[in-house]
Amino acid sequence: MSRRILLLGGVTEALRIARQLGPEHVYSLAGIGRVPDDLTCQVRVGGYGGADGLAAYLRAEGIDLLIDATHPYAAQISANAARAATLAGIPCWALRRPAWQAQAGDDWREVADWAELIAALHTFRRPLFTLGREPLQHLDEIPDHQFWTLRALDACPGNDRCEVIGARGPFLLDDERQLFERRQIDVLISKNSGSGATEPKLQVARERGVPVLILGRPALPEVDRHFTDPAALLAALADGHLL
Repeated sequence: MSRRILLLGGVTEALRIARQLGPEHVYSLAGIGRVPDDLTCQVRVGGYGGADGLAAYLRAEGIDLLIDATHPYAAQISANAARAATLAGIPCWALRRPAWQAQAGDDWREVADWAELIAALHTFRRPLFTLGREPLQHLDEIPDHQFWTLRALDACPGNDRCEVIGARGPFLLDDERQLFERRQIDVLISKNSGSGATEPKLQVARERGVPVLILGRPALPEVDRHFTDPAALLAALADGHLL
C-alpha cells in the first residue's frame, strides 16, 4: 500500500509540491484564496478543529507524513501541525521561507505586535498596509491626520479615511512604483513573508527612502526536518520513495 502525505498549503511554493503529488496524497487548504482544480492529488478545504482534530484525521486517513507548508506567520497552524504529528506518531516536515534581509539604503523598523506598530506609525500620514485583513479590525482607530491604504487578497469596504485594494501577487515593480507615487505613501507596513512575489514593494520603499515597519516573525515549532527550498523537499520525498 502506498504511503500517504498530507500537505498543509498556504504559500505559493506549496502548490509546486502539490503538483508533484499523486492521487493517494492530500493537499489541504484553509479556504482563503483560490482553490486549484488541476491537481492529481486530492484537495481538502477547511480546518480540522485544532491539533486533536488534525491528529484524528491523520490516524483515520492513514497519513504517513505531514508537511507544513503554511505561511510563516501562521504560527498557530504550525504549532497544531507539529503537535498533531506527535500525537499521531508520524514525522512532520516543514517548508519555511527564508526571511527577507535588509539591504543598503533600507530603513526597516521591526515591531512585535499591533500596539507597537500603531505607536511607530504615529508620525506618518499616508501608510500602505500589506498585512492582509488584520487592519480592517481597526478602521475606527485611524488618527485624523492619517489616510490608510490597505492591500488584501480581496477588495472590501473601507471608510472615509481608508481605501482597501483587492489584489494578488506577483506584483510588478513599475506597478508598485506607480502605487507609491499616486498615493504618496510615506511608510510601508509589511510582514517579513520572504516571498519573491511581493518583494518589489521593498525595492520601491528603498528607492523612495520610505521607512518600512516590519511585523516580526513568530516563533515556529521544532519539526523532524525543515526545508527552505521546495526542490530540496521534493528531492527528499523522492529519496524516501514517497513520490
